[in-house]
Amino acid sequence: MRLRIVTYNVHKCIGGLDRRYDPARVVETLSHHQPDVVLLQEVDAFAARSNHDRQVDVLGDELGFRHRIYFGNVKVRGGGEYGNAILSRFPILDARNIDLTIPPKKRRGAVHAKLRVRLPSGHLRSVHIYALHLGLSGMERKIQLRRFLASHPFATLDARAPIVLGGDFNDVWGTLGRKLLAPAGFRGASATAATFPAYAPVRALDAIYVRGGVHLLHTERSRLDLARYASDHLPLVAEVQLHPMRAHLFAEETRHQTGRHAA
Repeated sequence: MRLRIVTYNVHKCIGGLDRRYDPARVVETLSHHQPDVVLLQEVDAFAARSNHDRQVDVLGDELGFRHRIYFGNVKVRGGGEYGNAILSRFPILDARNIDLTIPPKKRRGAVHAKLRVRLPSGHLRSVHIYALHLGLSGMERKIQLRRFLASHPFATLDARAPIVLGGDFNDVWGTLGRKLLAPAGFRGASATAATFPAYAPVRALDAIYVRGGVHLLHTERSRLDLARYASDHLPLVAEVQLHPMRAHLFAEETRHQTGRHAA
């Protein structure tokens, strides 16, 4: 089964060129790529600069994503906040925020969503999605990724569990995947795609990685002209394929789901 994943730093739905608040541009950009799951960074909630909108709901409603989660990280002067979010076409069984803040730096975090995906066979499969936004300092990013790798529930997941990790890594030098994620079993694209700044991209700050029972087929940045104006980042689009579930894994997952529903 194939899934289309999009990671997108929406910059509070404020254009990188015209500085205009216009969530409709973000909606149209995302709609064009027809994602199954969307990983969002810099999502406003109740801030004056964005009409006091709770943007996860504005975007989710317009795109038809019933299943969504949001966790705020950074307080905004004058009220409100912004943080990370996940929109999903599949039910979200569990969700949590992982604090990646390294004082005295700006607050950062990763959002975890455990999805319940119905396979063409009719069986249900759990897929773990992580959306993160790392800091601006190289040392900060390394510490944050090590903290993520040691976090719950990631550190206790079976190596075969399907995991998708994406977001704004601020990976200016393009070394985080090779140095920290590959040793932990993650696989990324063979070539990076520049996504920042949106109007003339030269930096591959956004990325998507997979681990376990999921294959990364390809990634590409959005080439939609509107995307150059909707945010200061371009969306990164990935096509992934879930591996067939082996009998013993299916039995383990069925037991886990049965126990959870009984509780």
